[in-house]
Amino acid sequence: MDASPYDALLLLSFGGPERPEDVIPFLENVTRGRGIPRERLEEVGQHYFGFGGRSPINDQNRDFLAALRADLASAGLDIGVYWGNRNWDPYLADTMAQMKVDGVRRVAVFTTSAYSSYSSCRQYRENLYDAVEAVPDGPQLDKLRMYFNHPGFVEPVVDGVLAALQELPAEHRDAARIVFVTHSIPISMNDASGPPTAGGGAYLAQHRDVAATVAGRLTEETGIARDHDLVFCSRSGAPHTPWLEPDVNDHLETLAAGGTTAVVLCPVGFVSDHMEVAYDLDTEAMATAERLGLCAVRSATAGVDARFVAAVRDLLLERAAAERGEPVTRATVGHWGTGWDRCPEGCCANLRSPRPALCGEVAGA
Repeated sequence: MDASPYDALLLLSFGGPERPEDVIPFLENVTRGRGIPRERLEEVGQHYFGFGGRSPINDQNRDFLAALRADLASAGLDIGVYWGNRNWDPYLADTMAQMKVDGVRRVAVFTTSAYSSYSSCRQYRENLYDAVEAVPDGPQLDKLRMYFNHPGFVEPVVDGVLAALQELPAEHRDAARIVFVTHSIPISMNDASGPPTAGGGAYLAQHRDVAATVAGRLTEETGIARDHDLVFCSRSGAPHTPWLEPDVNDHLETLAAGGTTAVVLCPVGFVSDHMEVAYDLDTEAMATAERLGLCAVRSATAGVDARFVAAVRDLLLERAAAERGEPVTRATVGHWGTGWDRCPEGCCANLRSPRPALCGEVAGA
């Protein structure tokens, strides 16, 4: 296996507080420039305080890093593995500085967001641009393609739902509805997601494709064609701004009123059990289901599943081969097709205040 021209892999993530006193400063980092009142930050902060003021995401990234290093080593790949965050320690710029000190020359970047949108792709590319500006003469950075439809991500989701179905009482199992859940975003952000030449809407279309793929695999495995829905959680914008709907709690109300008796909540939009899963689904949505008398279970995220970890290696090697000018076979499932190595100009546009971004077909695009 040959990872050249890359001599390092960077895990780029969102970050999260690790103690109560970190919570408000972390939320200030997340919302900087958006004019969010402090009282709203304190309200959201209660979600974290309910878990001891500690987000699970950093611990999950540490576990993922350990699994990733072991996977690369077992494949005979001698490559440095680093970790940087957008909003909390270890900050991306600090990691960039360390890579420079370590003599790293070229880095493949894997983000913990699988889908295309401003907040899940373009904003990370802006972060990479800022980090390069902050660390002159640092390593070259190449962001790996979006991987929402890579089998190493999708197959663990399928198995997670199959396992969750077995947790349901036998009398409810066959009639259970699959409710796929992802992070809501403003409708305008969804409309601008993906390349402008493709007409936008990539975020929603990609989720629908994965949901349909998983549902199809469930039918293959169980012999039962189940109804399924795509719903949303974690809305945080101004009330007058339209966001993707329905909210998962509102949808559970609708399902219960229509006679549904059992659901599997599948957090298809998330790669691990971080705060949106731990609070929005495991706490809030489960409480809604209990109040409604719905039999509900939540399926596992990909987490540190060996197939998901190996998918990062696969993405690294396919990009390395492409950079060397060699033929590349790219693993995908579903109907969307293969994503792009370099984001097209204007992809997942920043509608609020356009800023330069790295890793596009056009410099700063």
